[in-house]
Amino acid sequence: MQPVKMYSTAVCPYCVRAKQILKAKGVEQIDEIRVDLDAAQRQTMMQITGRRTVPQIFIGDTHVGGHDDLVALDQRGGLDPLLAGQAA
Repeated sequence: MQPVKMYSTAVCPYCVRAKQILKAKGVEQIDEIRVDLDAAQRQTMMQITGRRTVPQIFIGDTHVGGHDDLVALDQRGGLDPLLAGQAA
């Protein structure tokens, strides 16, 4: 299973839902970076992704995007192979 990193905030319902989706797929550990607690991390997230919104999800070295991007990836059958470390 590829490592999963997620930039999030405490009160973000899309972050909660994204975590639920990933856990349902068997992800046991999510490296969660709370940008509401550390403004420098928000700046880092924006530099890396070009986006201001959370969640911003990375699986391995791949930037998946936000919640809607995660759902779309799963619907087209790309999430499971990405989590397994296979090319989608």
